Amino acid sequence: MTTDHSVGFEPADRLAQDPEQVRRRFWRKIKSVAVRLPFVEDILAAYYCAFDRQTPRHVQIALLGAIAYFILPFDFLPDILPVLGFTDDAAILATALRMVASNITPEHREAARAAMQRGLEDEA
Repeated sequence: MTTDHSVGFEPADRLAQDPEQVRRRFWRKIKSVAVRLPFVEDILAAYYCAFDRQTPRHVQIALLGAIAYFILPFDFLPDILPVLGFTDDAAILATALRMVASNITPEHREAARAAMQRGLEDEA
């Protein structure tokens, strides 16, 4: 998949080209950090939007890039730093969400809330 959309971080852009790897790695990462993320519902809604077949392709690509950046084990600010560690992830996600906000539906938000209520244990 080639695209003009980029998060400006080559490892994330490269990872975003493999949606199945993004899917697998996303759930491992979100399960390990969800309790520390104030924006967990937003990233889950973005995930559901990115993998929704009704979502336009350019929106999927933008969201996959933001999600790929989130799941990478290394980024500009390491996620292990208290408070600051996820600020870069939040900024990338917030930018992607603003760009595609009209494509994130109430159904995506409901799926995000349902996953949170299940405690993310049933997700693959």
